[in-house]
Amino acid sequence: MKSKGRYGQFIRWIFSSIDVLIVNVVYYLVLAWHHNAFNVNTELNSRPAWLVLNVAMLVCLYFYSDVHERRVFYAEKVVGQAFKLALTHAGIFVTLTSFLEPLDWPWKLMLLFYVIFFLVLATWWVLSRQVLKIYRNQGFNFKRVIVIGGGTVGVRLINEMVADQGYGYHIVGFFDNNPKARSASAAYQGTLDDVEQFVKTHQVDEMFCAVPDIEDNQNVSRMIRIADNNAVDFYYVPQFGRTVTRQFELSSVGDVPILAVHPYPLKNPINRLVKRAFDLLLSTVMLILSPLVIIPVAIGIKLSSPGPIFFVQKRTGYRGQAFNCYKFRTMRLNDDSDTLQATKGDPRVTRFGNFLRRTSIDELPQFYNVWRGEMSIVGPRPHMVAQTEMYSELIDKYMLRHTIKPGITGWAQVRGYRGQTEELWQMEKRVEFDVWYAENWTFFLDLKIIVRTIWNALTGEDNAY
Repeated sequence: MKSKGRYGQFIRWIFSSIDVLIVNVVYYLVLAWHHNAFNVNTELNSRPAWLVLNVAMLVCLYFYSDVHERRVFYAEKVVGQAFKLALTHAGIFVTLTSFLEPLDWPWKLMLLFYVIFFLVLATWWVLSRQVLKIYRNQGFNFKRVIVIGGGTVGVRLINEMVADQGYGYHIVGFFDNNPKARSASAAYQGTLDDVEQFVKTHQVDEMFCAVPDIEDNQNVSRMIRIADNNAVDFYYVPQFGRTVTRQFELSSVGDVPILAVHPYPLKNPINRLVKRAFDLLLSTVMLILSPLVIIPVAIGIKLSSPGPIFFVQKRTGYRGQAFNCYKFRTMRLNDDSDTLQATKGDPRVTRFGNFLRRTSIDELPQFYNVWRGEMSIVGPRPHMVAQTEMYSELIDKYMLRHTIKPGITGWAQVRGYRGQTEELWQMEKRVEFDVWYAENWTFFLDLKIIVRTIWNALTGEDNAY
C-alpha cells in the first residue's frame, strides 16, 4: 500500500484557490470583451468592485467548498452546488457594491458574467472530482477506516466503500462479535474487545460504528471513548435496516438529537414549478418540430405493415391514475399488445419498428403527453395497467414510483434496466432506481439523465427491443 502522503490535507485549499482564480479570470475576460466590443470602460473595472468580487467568493467558499472534501459526491449534485454558489455570489456581490459604490453595469453583462462563471466553475468542479478519483485510485489521499458491526447495515457500508476505489476508503479492520460475520470482509480482525488494541497499534483515521445502540448502548459508548482517546474520527451508522432508503435530516430537541425524514424534493412547489416549466418548454419545441419526424416515420410505418401510425395504450400515471400513452406503432396489429411485453426477437415487431425501438424514436409522441401534463420528460417509465396490478402485489414500495409523474426516460432506463423484465428481480431493481430518483430529484439530475438517454440512443442499447 502506498503512503498516504503529507499533502492530502491541502487539496481543499489548492482547489479553493483555483475557484478564486476562476472568478477573477472570468471577471476580467468579460470586462475585456465588453470593452473591446462596445468600447466602453465600465465602472465594474474598479478596485472596490474587484475587492468585493473576491470577498464574496471567499464567503461563498466557506459554505460550499466542502465539495472538495466529500469523498462521495455525484456529478449532478456538484453542478447543483456550483449553481447555488453562483446565485449566492451574485446576491452578495450586488448587495455589497450597491452600498459601497453603485455600479453602472448593464444587466445583460451581469447575466453573461454569471452564466460563464457558473459553467466554468461547474466544469472545473466535475473535472476536479474525476482528478481526485484517479489520484485515489493510484493509492493516494485515502482514509484508513475500521468498520464495527457486521449486520445488514454494516455489510452495506462495507460494500459501498469498496465499490469504488475513487472514494479513497481503505478498510484496514472489521470487527464483530458474531464469528459468522468474518465472511463479510477480508479485513476481519476480531471481536469488539479487540478494537482498542488494534487502534493503538495501527494507524486509523476513521471509525464507523454499525452496532445498534438500542441493543448494545454500552458497546457504542465504549467505541466512542476509544475513538476519542486515540484521535480517531468517529461516525455512527444508524440502523435503519435494508429496506429503508429515505434520506434523513439531523436536528434536535434541546440536547436530544433526532432524525427527521427528508421530504421528496418534488413536494416542494418551487421544484415542481421548475420541472413543469422545463417540461413545457422542451415539449413545445419538440411538438413544433415534430412534422420533421412524423412524416418520414409515418411513411415507414405504413410501408412496414397495415394499421395506424400511432399506438395508444392505457398506462399507469401519477397517483395510480390511468392515461392514454402515445407511441409510434412498432408492431403488427395483435391482441396481446396490452398484456404482453415485447421480447428479444419478438415476431410482432416489424423491421422498421425494431429500428424505432432501438433508437427510442418510438417514444417521441409522448412529448404530447408531457405537454398535456400527464407525463414528464424524466421520471419512472409508465407501465401497462396489467403490469401495475401484478407487480404492486409482488414488490414492496412498487406504488411509490407513482408519487411523481411518469417520464419518457428515467434513472432506471439509463442505468440499464429497460425493456423486458424476465425475472422479478429485474423489476425490483427498476423500482429501486425509480424510488431513488423520486427521493433524490434535482434539476441537474434530470439534465444528466437526458444527456445519457441521447447518448444511449445514438450508440444503441442491448435492451432496446
